[in-house]
Amino acid sequence: MKVIYNDGHVGECAPEEELHVIRHTAAHIMAQAVKRLYPHADFGYGPATEKGFYYDIDLGDTKLTDEDLAKIEAEMKKIVKENLPIKSFILPRKEAIELMESRGEKYKVEHIGDLPEDAVISFYQQGEYIDMCVGPHLCYTKALKIFRITGQSGAYWKNDKSNKMLTRINGTAFAKQEDLDEYLRLQAEAEQRDHRRIGKEMRLFMTDDLVGKGLPMFLPNGYTVWQELENYIKEKERKLGYQHVMTPCVGTVALYQTSGHWEHYKDNMFPAMEVEGESFVLRPMNCPHHMMIYASRGHSYRDLPIRIGEIAHDFRFESSGTLKGIERGRHFCQNDAHLFVTPEQIKDEVARVVDLIFDVYRDFGITDYRCVLSLRDPADKVKYHQDDEMWEKAENALRDVLNQLGINYTEEIGEAAFYGPKLDVNVKPAVGAEITLSTCQLDFCLPAKFDLKYVDKNDEKKTPVVLHRAILGSLDRFMAYIIEETKGKFPLWLAPLQVKVLPVSEKTMEYAQKVTDELEAAGLRVALDERDEKIGYKIREAQSVDRAPYMIIIGAKEAEENNISVRDRDTAETEVLSVAAFVEKAKQRIKERK
Repeated sequence: MKVIYNDGHVGECAPEEELHVIRHTAAHIMAQAVKRLYPHADFGYGPATEKGFYYDIDLGDTKLTDEDLAKIEAEMKKIVKENLPIKSFILPRKEAIELMESRGEKYKVEHIGDLPEDAVISFYQQGEYIDMCVGPHLCYTKALKIFRITGQSGAYWKNDKSNKMLTRINGTAFAKQEDLDEYLRLQAEAEQRDHRRIGKEMRLFMTDDLVGKGLPMFLPNGYTVWQELENYIKEKERKLGYQHVMTPCVGTVALYQTSGHWEHYKDNMFPAMEVEGESFVLRPMNCPHHMMIYASRGHSYRDLPIRIGEIAHDFRFESSGTLKGIERGRHFCQNDAHLFVTPEQIKDEVARVVDLIFDVYRDFGITDYRCVLSLRDPADKVKYHQDDEMWEKAENALRDVLNQLGINYTEEIGEAAFYGPKLDVNVKPAVGAEITLSTCQLDFCLPAKFDLKYVDKNDEKKTPVVLHRAILGSLDRFMAYIIEETKGKFPLWLAPLQVKVLPVSEKTMEYAQKVTDELEAAGLRVALDERDEKIGYKIREAQSVDRAPYMIIIGAKEAEENNISVRDRDTAETEVLSVAAFVEKAKQRIKERK
């Protein structure tokens, strides 16, 4: 593929760079189309990405609709047909600034100011459109053949929430039509699985801007699932010696100054509240509270390990452009725990955490995951607590434990918590990028900050080590993951509605009510469809909306013979059983959590 570089020469790019060049060129052509349709548009950044491209644009008060996006795509096609040559040129800094100022590009001018003094400032031009860019690009607009505008979102300029919110227009481009077709197929699949759509259909949760962006409210069906997940993980933890606590959703600023979160995490926290001369914040995590619980009394080495668990409500100020249903909100509930251990207990406790993670994954049929040892970036003097000796000790300790346990993992720099390295378990969902569900973090930092102690066998005071761990991550994100993996077809034990009773006609309604009462008395979550609708319609709705694992069809024969016809959602098979036999079967399946 022939491309033009920023110094003006034309050459062949490497095959692995072709898709990047195509998408980068598409971003420029999209920007040109936007400028033609919206002359007041002011452009921020417009890079190629792994999935396509985007451009962040200041459109003033203009709000784009889906119809507007279609018009932009149509204008892009016109530009492609015009077959405009794409040319590059380089300007000295002063002339580059003058060019961008003359074109009203204030974000580009600011960008130039951020570049090193010796930076090469290059531009690409196609027709009337000029963009600052390092390239390379296609040589003609007609060389861009396969592309699609995919949507829009909000994005802060420079990804800084103190800056203006811009409109991010997203798109994708490919070299072959079949690649775009496959991409669109996966996008359609993602739409079918989107937990926000399914959550609305099944009445699991809702959001409302009057309550606040990123603050989901769980409806009865959704809260049933949430409670089942809570009971499930707490039951497992109790068997492993965890003690569950409940701590407040707020804390003093002084608490987070002590922990270091105020210094390293303040931008992700809600603003402080002043009450009676004291500053409070909504908590973003729970470790400081649990540190204080440990510190509330003395401990001997015989007490350790101490495992404190909590399903804790946390609040983080995520930018509105990143919010996504219950997968990423400003309020969520962590399946959190902090394990206070001696140095000699680190290996065994990490092993128990890892065993618990994989035990849970077996229960939920999660098989596509990878383990990551997340380390600090030593060059980042802002994000991380500065103590080279502590970091070397913590990273080596966790690495050694993982090696001794025989866990396959990769290492990633710059992904550690500010206070210590961690093991992240990243799960690959049915569609979309991988997500981190579980984590285990090794912490030598916070116990020292809070001056935590225990008395060892020699009657000497020592500082414990803390393992921060989350198995389900947050219940909210885990629930979103399960919704999308199952398309809302929860396993029986987790389903908000386990059984839907469907009388064929009004004549069998009395018997259907009797069956419903018996199932409810047996502890099953059951609902009776009393509507005067055809049985085929009732079955389709129970499958597509309620997604009930079992449908019980009550006709004249069932009422006469005092039994029920049970239709299995997943197999579509129907069998005739007594109510007692069905209850026994369902309870056994629930007990096994299959």
